[in-house]
Amino acid sequence: MSRTRTALLAALVLVAGASGTAVAVTPSSDVGIAAIPCSVDYKVQNQWDTGFTAAVTITNNSAAKSSWAVKWAYAGNQKVTSGWNAKISQSGTAVTAANETYNASLPTGSSVSFGFNASYSGTNALPTTFTLDGVACNVDDGSGGGGGGTDPGTRVDNPYAGAKVYVNPEWSAKAAAETGGSRISNQPTGVWLDRIAAINGVNGGMGLRAHLDAALAQKGTGQEVVQLVVYDLPGRDCAALASNGELGPTEIGRYETEFIDPIATILADTKYASLRIVTTIEIDSLPNLVTNTGSKATATPQCDTMLANGNYVKGVGYALNKLGAIPNVYNYIDAGHHGWLGWDDNFAPAANLFYQAANAEGATVNDVAGFITNTANYSALKENNFTINDSVNGVSVRQSKWVDWNRYVDELSYAQAFRNQLVSVGFNSGIGMLIDTSRNGWGGSARPTGPGATTSVDTYVDGGRYDRRIQVGNWCNQSGAGLGERPQAAPATGIDAYVWMKPPGESDGSSTAIANDEGKGFDRMCDPTYTGNARNGNNMSGALPNAPLSGHWFSAQFQQLMANAYPPL
Repeated sequence: MSRTRTALLAALVLVAGASGTAVAVTPSSDVGIAAIPCSVDYKVQNQWDTGFTAAVTITNNSAAKSSWAVKWAYAGNQKVTSGWNAKISQSGTAVTAANETYNASLPTGSSVSFGFNASYSGTNALPTTFTLDGVACNVDDGSGGGGGGTDPGTRVDNPYAGAKVYVNPEWSAKAAAETGGSRISNQPTGVWLDRIAAINGVNGGMGLRAHLDAALAQKGTGQEVVQLVVYDLPGRDCAALASNGELGPTEIGRYETEFIDPIATILADTKYASLRIVTTIEIDSLPNLVTNTGSKATATPQCDTMLANGNYVKGVGYALNKLGAIPNVYNYIDAGHHGWLGWDDNFAPAANLFYQAANAEGATVNDVAGFITNTANYSALKENNFTINDSVNGVSVRQSKWVDWNRYVDELSYAQAFRNQLVSVGFNSGIGMLIDTSRNGWGGSARPTGPGATTSVDTYVDGGRYDRRIQVGNWCNQSGAGLGERPQAAPATGIDAYVWMKPPGESDGSSTAIANDEGKGFDRMCDPTYTGNARNGNNMSGALPNAPLSGHWFSAQFQQLMANAYPPL
């Protein structure tokens, strides 16, 4: 991935907090995994005066199982009130969680997770002993193993491999408060640093240090990834008013000294050296320089300004250099999505521009762990009902109105191909890709079950495509969208992880103009009555009505995303 550098080792501290993670009896670092027949990771994710939400992950290191049951006992008066992904029963203080029919198989080396809500009073003491099918977990069975654990300060090829990922307690609480939201409230999402004030926390919310402290609490003795979105370039997102930022086009100095420098200072604190910190660097801005400048029909004066003054390239280079110097930080540059950069006119020029930025302001390609696609977007992960090589009555799929001569029809094929292009222009061969799958599921009753009719190339593509947007350029609060693949490490060749970098339920922008002190404008692409512009082929926006400002909680959208999740919840 990038150069290996060794950090100072921070003391590993286990903190059991209201929104943190409590890991019950974990093996010491000198015990080999192979010697532990099973491990149980018990996490308290949310806690209030009378109850709590917990998530449990079981890893089976012994022979494969066709069914399973894990047991533990509480020391206090905890009572399980509801659960998911397991059949949970309780007798007195003793709790048994057994498999559902759909997750009964537990192969060697694999894990299964479930969660529950429970009530308590007094102290919510952690259970200390777990068994899987009668065998004690988290304890060396004496069968061998040995060897040390992974040095937490050593840079690894894929930071997500073998690691948990931080669950933002603020997002988790909002999700859990929604009807049905507890099904996904234990999923990891990105923490957005989208203005200077976010570093210390906005309106009493958690700042960067608070999130990192909470991540240490969740971490326990294992590996933990924290996902940050670094997003405050001068003249930010020059083609979309809803996500305009607080800094003017020329304020590169403020970006460096008031935004990047303070973030770097915090991330470099040796207290956090044991965390794997993934940074998504400046979404949307560099791609805008490729597609929305010069003589192009989609050009905007704002993007022409940012191309001319060079502050996007300078800002990204500065961020990569400063953050890349921290041994446990992994920088992933935003790479748009297939419906933005997948055309021949954009694909290679984008890779060249990213290489320029990665060598600006003292940065090198060694400061780049990889790239992320589809951040906060809706492009389907994999279209199974047609390929770019299909044709109907002699007419290529590329000539359909939906594909419109693009080389790619989905995010997975685009991300894998773009990775190869990036390596070819000079990025390290070990770079990995992330794909944001938070809102690209496109499930529900409208999801096609097979290819479209072969009447024409358009009926074939439109009848079979999962992505139900009116046009691939539509990006704001899309009607019909659903949660996509759950976050997971190394799901496909060249892909470091599927992630939920955009927290589901947070708006893309307001449906109408709303006065605010966040620097956020009103973009007609978020207005459901808008008939479009050159960037979406002059189509309707496809946006949901009654949306709040970008980043604010949008309950109706959250409910739609759950209803249309694919895989279904």
